[in-house]
Amino acid sequence: MSIYSEFNGFGDSPRPAWTGLNTWFQQTPAEILQAKQEQARLAFFREGITFSLAGDASGVERAIPFDILPRVLTQSEWQYLSRGLAQRVQALNLFLQDVYNDQRILRDGIIPSEVILGNSQYRQEMKGIQVPLGVYAAISGIDLVRTDELSFYVLEDNLRVPSGVSYMLENRRILSQIEPELFERHGVAPISHYPHMLDLTLRELAPVHTDDPVMVVLTPGPYNSAYFEHAFLAQSIGAELVEGQDLFVEDGFVYMKTIRGPQRVDVIYRRIDDDFLDPLAFRPDSMLGASGLVDAMSRGHVSVVNAVGTGVADDKSIYPYVPDMIRYYLSEEPLLNNVPTYVLSDPKVCDHVLANLSELVVKEAQGAGGYGMLIGPKASKAELEAFALKIKAHPDKYIAQPTLALSTCPTLVDEGIAPRHVDLRPYVLQGREVRMVPGGLTRVALRQGSLVVNSSQGGGTKDTWVLQDE
Repeated sequence: MSIYSEFNGFGDSPRPAWTGLNTWFQQTPAEILQAKQEQARLAFFREGITFSLAGDASGVERAIPFDILPRVLTQSEWQYLSRGLAQRVQALNLFLQDVYNDQRILRDGIIPSEVILGNSQYRQEMKGIQVPLGVYAAISGIDLVRTDELSFYVLEDNLRVPSGVSYMLENRRILSQIEPELFERHGVAPISHYPHMLDLTLRELAPVHTDDPVMVVLTPGPYNSAYFEHAFLAQSIGAELVEGQDLFVEDGFVYMKTIRGPQRVDVIYRRIDDDFLDPLAFRPDSMLGASGLVDAMSRGHVSVVNAVGTGVADDKSIYPYVPDMIRYYLSEEPLLNNVPTYVLSDPKVCDHVLANLSELVVKEAQGAGGYGMLIGPKASKAELEAFALKIKAHPDKYIAQPTLALSTCPTLVDEGIAPRHVDLRPYVLQGREVRMVPGGLTRVALRQGSLVVNSSQGGGTKDTWVLQDE
């Protein structure tokens, strides 16, 4: 299987966009690069940009692994990607507006009704509730992979509580401090305006009764692995960072407790899963949300972003239907490719997947973070047999896809500069219009040969450069 290199394609010479960085690679001694890498690691640790590794019982906080060698996209590549991303997110929001209201796409047979209405992420509590501007997923993280110069695939749509945007911003800030001359020599498109765009989007989605909305970021608390990001985003948009115990609902309005007395809240940027948002509507044992929140939403007194129920659109069993959504709602052909996907609830499809398990990637339909997945070509015979039993027991909980040859990017490892597999998560905002900063978060599989880029599974991140000139 040929693997495309972001650096030199399928050839031997650097692609034109990489010539400047290649000179830097060649002229900078290895020990200097390693020293700058350590400088970046310490900067991340000092500022509390840390996480806990999955399966580590010690709970030790680690600095986010950041690679100082950036990933480069040309302006034309980004223009193509941004058009495809805008198209996809618009279609997904139209789909969510439809399935919680008229359900035309189900009546017209584009998607089988049981696939949606029988999905655990479809929230009956949201049926008929009108959300501002019809936008359910105001903040999306769309995971992309590349297999050759012209082929980009959407791997996942993250529409519930997409994370990582703080790493994107901090990667840029810290790299520009460590290597300011690199930015002086390259025309790199800025991304520092993301907080302004987020603030504008949230304000546009406020209830109609206010011109100057009070906004909060709702966090599960300091023990959550993404707490740094919650605090970072609250500070960057001038919102209060609150936990569920800081909020209460009275007469259909949401209030925040303050030392000056209760203050009405208009917009909640929530970083809590649906199940824990409102113990009256969902899990009664939840201590993380506020009782009555869904009722306040239904009355139009508060906006919750992303809206409750967006998970039905990013469930992996729904993913194969996104191209049909684009054709149905926008009357356009999809600009970005979907990965061919097997839905295992079909017995014949399931049998085919089981017979070819060693060649496929299998994922939990509602999984995230790289958990609960099988990479067939990398799995042992025992792992394949164990996973086959899981599939046979609950085929409807899994989807399967062919193994893609993810592109590689030059990465600084202990042995020097070496290719490592990468993906890209751009962050797409939708309010009155679709907005995004150029690039996104490049995630890198730091282990040689690994295709798993999630930080929870030992992956790292890179700064993503979009060059302003070709």
